[in-house]
Amino acid sequence: MSGLRRSVGLALLAAAPLLATAAPFERSEEREPCARFDPLRAPFFGDTHVHTAFSFDANALGVRATPRDAYRFARGEPLGLRPFDRDGTPRRETRLERPLDFAIVTDHAELLGETRICRTPGLPGHDSLVCRVLRRWPLLAYYMVNGRIFNVRDPVRYRFCGEEGGRCLEAAASPWREIQAAAEAFYDRSAACRFTSFVGWEWSGNPGSHMIHRNVIFRNATVPALPTSYVEEPTPEGLWRRLEEDCLAAGNGCDVLTIPHNPNLSGGRIFLPETSAGLPLDAEATRRRAALEPLLEVMQHKGDSECRLGAAGRIGADELCAFEKLPYARMDRRNLPFLWAPPPPGSFVREGLAEGLRQQARLGVNPFRFGLVASTDTHEGAAGAVAEPDFPGHAAGGDTSAVEVPRVPDAFEFNPGGLAVLWAEENARDALFAAMRRREAYGTSGPRIVVRWFAGWEHPDDLCRRPDFVARGYADGVPMGGVLPPPPEAARAPAFAVAALRDLGTADRPGTPLQRIQIVKIWLAADGPRERVFEVAGDPGNGASVDPATCQRRGAGFDGLCSVWRDPEFDREQPALWYARVVENPTCRWSTWVCIAQGVDCARPGSVPRELRPCCDPGRARTVQERAWTSPIWYVPGRARRATR
Repeated sequence: MSGLRRSVGLALLAAAPLLATAAPFERSEEREPCARFDPLRAPFFGDTHVHTAFSFDANALGVRATPRDAYRFARGEPLGLRPFDRDGTPRRETRLERPLDFAIVTDHAELLGETRICRTPGLPGHDSLVCRVLRRWPLLAYYMVNGRIFNVRDPVRYRFCGEEGGRCLEAAASPWREIQAAAEAFYDRSAACRFTSFVGWEWSGNPGSHMIHRNVIFRNATVPALPTSYVEEPTPEGLWRRLEEDCLAAGNGCDVLTIPHNPNLSGGRIFLPETSAGLPLDAEATRRRAALEPLLEVMQHKGDSECRLGAAGRIGADELCAFEKLPYARMDRRNLPFLWAPPPPGSFVREGLAEGLRQQARLGVNPFRFGLVASTDTHEGAAGAVAEPDFPGHAAGGDTSAVEVPRVPDAFEFNPGGLAVLWAEENARDALFAAMRRREAYGTSGPRIVVRWFAGWEHPDDLCRRPDFVARGYADGVPMGGVLPPPPEAARAPAFAVAALRDLGTADRPGTPLQRIQIVKIWLAADGPRERVFEVAGDPGNGASVDPATCQRRGAGFDGLCSVWRDPEFDREQPALWYARVVENPTCRWSTWVCIAQGVDCARPGSVPRELRPCCDPGRARTVQERAWTSPIWYVPGRARRATR
């Protein structure tokens, strides 16, 4: 270990694991205590967005992986993926190089019963037209159902579901029990605490083809009798009300939170400062929303949602916003390029965070105080399959290449997605759920980068060189996801302490060195929100590169980086937030690995098959700079602190 990596490693991993005797969070379940308990918390890597064959869209696209298969895969066991058996060859198996610490199967609540009916002979409705189409022409069924359930403002069930959808709701009970049973079977309740699973579902609201989806995550095994879907509750407010009635107010220990995702495809609707009925937000409704939605998914298979391409407020362009952007703003227009248009305002995380500051100043509470995570949105059951060189595809979104062509695992504009990272005392449900609720979380675009992020008024300049970095970070300030306390009278500016370690990878596939750490600031000026990106550690001009013809990496980087930074433009009268972005050296994108493996010769265009022609498109990215995004830390001036959560 180099000197710098050694010092940063001590900073990040300073606490020795101890036997658990007490916890700073409430324990809601009976289980054996974890043998390893870190009072200063450890990073746990997982996937909060996983679909299986229980989701109608995945089922229609040929997926057969069950929730149990998804959890097996997350724990490191191999998974057979379609469509590699279409030409008669054996099904391709894939597996994670490194198991996840936790995962959550979030199959769509919508059509859970319909999928069971269509695939189970003898159930009423099995011989309906929709089910026959699903079994004979599954891709056609995918588009038929999307047009009736997912891409409309007022979804309705098919007639074979019976009066008020009763048959389909009854049929949904069986897969819902199986989802719960799978989570319980793979949850390690022993002292080893090797793997944690949660019960969850996805509420897939899609009014006018604008994704306002939420993943619904439960703290423990106490959950509602059935998932609430977009059909029963076609607004987020309806979903939250049902979760309060069926879980939070049930008096049985049920606890829940929701995670919005894909703001890049939401049409700006996730961050609207109004209700679904078009009414202005009020303080009470905003408190309820903020309590239920502490986290936001910044990246997944269908694109990065951090920031608008080429935009950085009125300060200057942020070139790193070009990372993994989709060329369209609505999934239903994916195959209609003449209708492509830029995402409307409010479609990116920074815009939502800025709107939150504005609403905080107006209402005294922030509806968009989101911590950040990333995940895959795999529809293959391949939880955590984020490695670029052997990306198996995630099969989310209609006629992806994964459905049609065995040589290309996915549509070229999609990506492997990312991982969620939670700082918790132990790898168990209560500890991880508490981390989600307090927003001590971050997301990566795939690598297992380790990041610590603290802010305080009294952090010393030499904190990075101190072995008590973490203890001082907590004692003298707040971690990622927190709100700074009021400043002392003499304080000029808060000090931000950020430390990162590269992903070491494995013996067969070493990780990539870090290039730099940036701090992104968003603040509320007199005439509206502003943002700026500050370089605080590393070297953006280090000259690191990768040869897209061979994927050979060149240039130096850093094993670890650490910095204590003070905001030179801090104004104690301005609401503000800051988050850290840790960036690796360039590496090959997954599509480049595929093009190399398939021997594509762009000098001979006639030799390139249709499905591989994007390999020769000069407008497509061949390399990426993988990264991590921390949850923000907020500052609220005294005059606006009255309802901060």
